[in-house]
Amino acid sequence: MHISHKIKPSGLAKCLVISTLVVWASFAAADESASQQAPGNPAAVINTPELKPCYLKGLADRLECGSIMVAENPEKPQGKQIAIHFAVLPAIKNTYPNEALLAIAGGPGQSALENAEGFDRILHKVRQQRDILLIDQRGTGLSNKLVCEPESYIDPLAVDDTKLDTQKETLDCLNKQDADITQYGSLNALQDFEAVRQYLGYDKLHLYGISYGTRMAQLYMRHYGQHLATVTLDGVVPMQQSVLAIGQAIDRAFDKLIENCEQNTLCHQKFPQLKQDFEQVQATLTQGPVISQINDPLTGELTQLTMTLNKFMGTLRLALYNPSIRALAPHAIHQAAKGNFQPTLGLLTLTTDNLGIAIGMHSSVVCGEDWPRVTPEFRAKVTGSYFGKQMLEGFDSSCEIWKVPAVDASFSAPITSDIPTLLLSGELDPATPPSWGELATEKLSNAKHFVAPFATHGVAYQSCGNKLIAQLVDSGKVQELDESCLSKDVSRNFYLNASTVEAIPTAQQSTPQLADQSNKAQPALQSKPLNLNANKK
Repeated sequence: MHISHKIKPSGLAKCLVISTLVVWASFAAADESASQQAPGNPAAVINTPELKPCYLKGLADRLECGSIMVAENPEKPQGKQIAIHFAVLPAIKNTYPNEALLAIAGGPGQSALENAEGFDRILHKVRQQRDILLIDQRGTGLSNKLVCEPESYIDPLAVDDTKLDTQKETLDCLNKQDADITQYGSLNALQDFEAVRQYLGYDKLHLYGISYGTRMAQLYMRHYGQHLATVTLDGVVPMQQSVLAIGQAIDRAFDKLIENCEQNTLCHQKFPQLKQDFEQVQATLTQGPVISQINDPLTGELTQLTMTLNKFMGTLRLALYNPSIRALAPHAIHQAAKGNFQPTLGLLTLTTDNLGIAIGMHSSVVCGEDWPRVTPEFRAKVTGSYFGKQMLEGFDSSCEIWKVPAVDASFSAPITSDIPTLLLSGELDPATPPSWGELATEKLSNAKHFVAPFATHGVAYQSCGNKLIAQLVDSGKVQELDESCLSKDVSRNFYLNASTVEAIPTAQQSTPQLADQSNKAQPALQSKPLNLNANKK
């Protein structure tokens, strides 16, 4: 996967690369009451749903697609209407026609329909007997997407992002929106989801949410729990947690990377001072950007690379989401310490081509639901982290302009529910650490939280988590789930150079020095990284 030269990063995009993925950003005076109220009950739909045959990227089989019209502002039902698009991946054998599994994308700002291939892959066992339902959340994909494109082309390799004006970029983006941006938060989107359920006539839904999608799933549990059969939260964002606390999670993931390399015989031999290398690069880039001539990843021609601290740190941070790409990080750090940023550029091309974030919708969610939770105590706690400081500074600038009213304080209360709920966390997750999953269980009386020791973000994509989801959907009981399969060692050995996980033999050696039993060689790096949020966050 390569970076497109059509990418036009803006100040908002800069905030995005730092704050989310991954992983988690009305010009006029806002109607605050609409944004603060809990969802109402969408009017019951009595028509027969109109569905059309369709095909989505990455899937060969014919699906069914449709859309419903909803009020952009639920408090003004006769006002502007927007289309909410959805797709149904029909069950192979429709044993349960009155049930479906709703898969909710992450971001915030990712399209579920654009990530149909990833959802189908992890939910193929569920799809044997139940439909899979995908909905493009308002502000994303086909559902009145809130996009931000700068006026002119910016070369992502040569640009010095330290000189970008976040406030100007935000204002330019805001002026381009043909939408009341105060209406694109999670609560209004939840009403859309429920309206689609009614329209399609499903009595019960099973939920799978990944990353920010776990927030949407938890809100569904709170407001429309009577229509839910089971819930799976993968890469959990608890209601009690502002996603702006992610900086500490990123720091933890970097510590895990260095710790894993030190514990790996070959990695430690090849990069014996990885932590010092990392700190050296940070110190160098703190002094200012490093400009060099590199080979363009698309054409191979020499071109200018302006490496900034933000670009370097953001690239490494995104690399930590994917086990395959994470395996290249020590090599990239070591080479950067020697002044060679070509491997870092390689990571950049692997991690930024398919973020698929609707920046406007992202900002409406974060500025209304997360930024308002920033207290002086919270600020002091998170700004000790490079990423925490960068995120707060970015959203301080953009949210003052975006002007989305804050949700009610009750929004961040823990979810109280007895719905069978499976929570999945990756021990190496750089966005939603296991402690977040544990926090989410505070008032869940019928839940199990499993931690996959070798997974990053998106456990179901990297382990037997997909099988556990299918078991939960079939049985409706979390008590019967056995997490032991998650402990299977599926770790990726670190790359000792750009090509292999094996030690390069010296001239005196007649055979390669292979990894020992604890450092087993892994298949070559995939040409395209896993789409972790069935898209990334």
